[in-house]
Amino acid sequence: MLRLGIDLGGTKTEGVVLDEAGKELARKRIPTDQAKGYRHILDIIKALHDELDAQVGKRPHTFGIGTPGGLSKQTGLLSLCNTQCLNGKPMKKDLERLMGRRVAIQNDANCFAMAEAMMGAGKGNDLVFGVIMGTGCGGGIVYKGQVLEGLHIRGGEWGHMSIDPNGPPCFCGRRGCVERFISGGGVQERYAERFGIQRSFRDIEKDYYQGEPKAREIVQAFFVNFGRAMANLITILDPDIVVLGGGVSKFDGLYFEGVKEVAKCILGPELTTPIVKHQLGDSAGVLGAALVGV
Repeated sequence: MLRLGIDLGGTKTEGVVLDEAGKELARKRIPTDQAKGYRHILDIIKALHDELDAQVGKRPHTFGIGTPGGLSKQTGLLSLCNTQCLNGKPMKKDLERLMGRRVAIQNDANCFAMAEAMMGAGKGNDLVFGVIMGTGCGGGIVYKGQVLEGLHIRGGEWGHMSIDPNGPPCFCGRRGCVERFISGGGVQERYAERFGIQRSFRDIEKDYYQGEPKAREIVQAFFVNFGRAMANLITILDPDIVVLGGGVSKFDGLYFEGVKEVAKCILGPELTTPIVKHQLGDSAGVLGAALVGV
């Protein structure tokens, strides 16, 4: 059976169809236009699905959607979506009624983790932790080809694990969350807080490699916090491999200095868990959506 997946982003929505071997048969990207509201988003999902379905001859297929935020098992409503019009909406129920078929909805970080586990850097491993380090920080757990959501669909959300109760406030209501220290946005905030200057993560990275003292101070703290957070995660979960994604994962220093800090904090005599860069790039979200379909 074919697999059709749609990755619903804040600015663009992308769909793909895979055959039984995982070969791509069709792909299309369209604007999300979230300002047009919830009903518009339902309509573009259906339209994109139907167009891709027609391109492959309307053959039987599973269907999955990757979304920001998550779908509550208790209420059936979406929450924590940066596409604001989705919050509090029964998207799965509404789409199934609109389309007349079953629909699987997964958090976009879980889709990333699934794609990298089955088709990317984590392929061949039983327990894969996929990390997204971008503007924010999230993650997903895949075990033997299945996403581990947890009771409250928060499985893998290490970005909101506190590593400093006296640290900066987080939008989730707590203080000192991992996200506030090791996401791109968090590093920028710490730089501005320390020096009163606004710098992008890429500029801070560039300055670090050039030996600029301010950048080196901030980036060293970033490595230390990455090490502490990742060591805690590895100690609890003990994954076969950790795959890093998102814009911050392009920072090569993570795989050297960052990993050294993980090794200092790990439980046990040595760090043997591979911590690697993603392989699928921007395609991971839509590929993962196809893989989680029903």
